[in-house]
Amino acid sequence: MTSRMEAVTALVAEDEAPQRRALHEQLQQAWPGLEIVAVCEDGISAMEAVQALRPRVAFLDIRMPGVSGLDVARAVVEQGGLVVFTTAYDDYAVRAFEAGAADYLLKPVLPARLEQAVARLRERLAERQAGGTGQDLQALIDGLESRLRPRGERLIRWITASAGESVRMFGIDEVLFFQAQEKYVRVVTEHAEGVIRTPLKELLAGLDPEAFWQVHRGTVVRVQAIDRVSRNELGRHSLSLKGHAERLPVSGAFLHRFRGM
Repeated sequence: MTSRMEAVTALVAEDEAPQRRALHEQLQQAWPGLEIVAVCEDGISAMEAVQALRPRVAFLDIRMPGVSGLDVARAVVEQGGLVVFTTAYDDYAVRAFEAGAADYLLKPVLPARLEQAVARLRERLAERQAGGTGQDLQALIDGLESRLRPRGERLIRWITASAGESVRMFGIDEVLFFQAQEKYVRVVTEHAEGVIRTPLKELLAGLDPEAFWQVHRGTVVRVQAIDRVSRNELGRHSLSLKGHAERLPVSGAFLHRFRGM
């Protein structure tokens, strides 16, 4: 039983290389027995690592390109893991953290503060080993997401896209999906499409996360347009849309979104 408690695996996700290396090194000092199984530079690679490696603890930057730390945290928690968030902004360390459901570290991370977070993690792991259920991490993540979600004027309302020799205006409510293709991103509606140069990760920052889901490294879909998700004989998943014939790939890192659909 003791050996099982000591075999703690961890993931580190931080998009800034110097801080990623520093946190990795500090963790090795603060928790020598910790097995760091993945060090990721963006949210998508972190999500993929969570699905493949199922770490027991994760140290996650709240804001990362591709997929936010909150989305990654949700996947960690669904698999029974624990989370420590890192952030450069103390206004993100909101009251939700005070309940003790998860911990946070302000960047740059101070060694003494990291040691405190590690001690708390080890206590929670021991409580779970003893049969405790812990506090509601999902509720904490939902609370943080509602505070960090783009609001009002920060949400995209219109997309100006090139369509052949002309420029078209698409209301955001018309868009079925966005799909990255080389230097461009396709903007597809039920009856038309165009291309834009804005990178997908920048688009995500201005989309309502309740209305649009990322389902693949290069694809973001309107939730209400999704009809069904299917798996082929090779085990690969794709989704079909209402009122549109094109099928879109779904990465394993995002399958958790479709549980219960």
